[in-house]
Amino acid sequence: MCAVLSGCRHKPVRSPLPIGVVTPVSLEAPPADESASQIASVPQPEPEPLPSVQPPLPPRRRPAPGPKESDQPTQVANNDVSAALAIGALSAGGDETTHTALQAQDVINAVRKRVAALSSQMASARKQEVRQVRNFLDQAEKALKSGDAEGAHTLATKAGLLMDDVEKK
Repeated sequence: MCAVLSGCRHKPVRSPLPIGVVTPVSLEAPPADESASQIASVPQPEPEPLPSVQPPLPPRRRPAPGPKESDQPTQVANNDVSAALAIGALSAGGDETTHTALQAQDVINAVRKRVAALSSQMASARKQEVRQVRNFLDQAEKALKSGDAEGAHTLATKAGLLMDDVEKK
């Protein structure tokens, strides 16, 4: 019964303030001082007029570019069969593929130089990670030789990130 009336045992119970502390205290008025009359006699400075604020101009929008005129004539398919075959056909990708292939080769070469520059102590201490880096680089070169430039770039990037971890530790 006593535990129910006392409330939660985790909540701290505050004791009530004594009665003597609650009684009001009379306050005295501060003595009149001559400095207050001097403050009132000081003239107020004249406020300066506020500068006029112009609303900000709305941002200028660029006109939409019109259709570009191409110098090359457009090709029109002669029959529907060749158009249907062209939809699913794979393309070499042109300049984009060669650019990605060059980037992948650059990343592979950079990571290989970093592996070669790694100290023998660090290489032996992190043998498993270094082996994984070399494995990624080998797979990237195989992908590059088979024509998968995007896959080669991805594998070379993975090797570079793993090499970052090896060099930090």
